[in-house]
Amino acid sequence: MSEHSGEVERRQQGPTAEVVRETTGMFGVQGTGDTSGYGGLTRTVTMPAAASRPYGGWFDEVVDVLAEVLGEAGVSFADAVERVVITDPRRTAEGEGPSRDAEMTLYVAREHLMAVCRALRDDQDLRFELSLGVSGVHYPDDVGRELHAVYHLTSVTHGRRLRLEVTCPDDDPHLPSTTTVYPANDWHERETWDFFGIVFEGHPALARIEMPDDWPGHPQRKDYPLGGIPVEYKGATVPPPNVRREYS
Repeated sequence: MSEHSGEVERRQQGPTAEVVRETTGMFGVQGTGDTSGYGGLTRTVTMPAAASRPYGGWFDEVVDVLAEVLGEAGVSFADAVERVVITDPRRTAEGEGPSRDAEMTLYVAREHLMAVCRALRDDQDLRFELSLGVSGVHYPDDVGRELHAVYHLTSVTHGRRLRLEVTCPDDDPHLPSTTTVYPANDWHERETWDFFGIVFEGHPALARIEMPDDWPGHPQRKDYPLGGIPVEYKGATVPPPNVRREYS
């Protein structure tokens, strides 16, 4: 345990928050056509910084046990987990322990995703035996890791929950399917493929689940054209988003 704990300690000195994009205005409007009142809004999109040890609560125990289990399987924790992020909306002062609402996210390298999932599910001190699903996120400006998949895990045994986040680039949108470890992810991986275009290698039947089979593209990506079809509702017709208002 001591060897792997030291490795985790060195790894989690961590980078600062990384700026991915800075935007102005709202709804993608450029110039003077913004009638929303948000024309002067400036927003910064960042990737969260790594947390520093000690994390507090049970978070340190989980990370140390995971490092030990991965080490026994010949996988370095520093290679498998890029960073650990603690999100705690109720923590108000440095040095305070985590609140009941605190959450931990492990940013996992895609080539080690399966090893991490198996360790989290099978080790008696971890026992994250339930996956509540997979969701996707698209950051077009996060160069080299534009597509993110987020896994929500729960330990029924220990009453804990954590997230895994894995990235892949637009030009190689492949991740291993986790269905052999968490069978309930079957439909969730299909939905993430359908909407974001992430290919889950090894999935038993990767096909669209909500859009028609011949639908072009992946409609929840941020570079997907804003369009649609008219919708009829109680005798009225709602036009598609791309023709409701035009900015010049």
